[in-house]
Amino acid sequence: MIKYQFFPRSQGITPEIKSVVDCFELESNKIKSPENNLSSNQVLEIIRPHLEAINFTVESGKSKIQKISVPVLFGYNNNIDKSFNADAVSVDGKIVLEVEAGRALTNNQFLKDIFQACMMFEVEYLIIAVRNDYRGGDDFQRIFSFIETLYISNRLKLPLKGILLIGY
Repeated sequence: MIKYQFFPRSQGITPEIKSVVDCFELESNKIKSPENNLSSNQVLEIIRPHLEAINFTVESGKSKIQKISVPVLFGYNNNIDKSFNADAVSVDGKIVLEVEAGRALTNNQFLKDIFQACMMFEVEYLIIAVRNDYRGGDDFQRIFSFIETLYISNRLKLPLKGILLIGY
């Protein structure tokens, strides 16, 4: 079952963000955990056609030309000095999607995803997709609690309009 929660919880999701949720829901039986033990790249490959149908650019491999580079810093003559990679980006560059599997929580990859999205030029929304179940633990719920604390504590202001957490 696909679960999702948008943060801050005082706002609903936009139609563009809902369309990304729909991509996961269309392939729920193929990607849901723990029934399927897929890597993040395998999940991304399954939902790729749906993301491309809603005008997302999707990483196609691990070589430099297959990755999606999002600018972070600009130098002389507007040349890109620093960029971060994303799994998928909306056509307008405002929504970044990161699909994680086992290391989402255990290696705190979700925190790196949040940091990098905050640094990316013109990015407004981050979508992080994680397994509902990883080695018997509920990664979705544990990351949900962390992000909820981040927003409720109000001690750290993120430059994003919101974060969507999807559990697959």
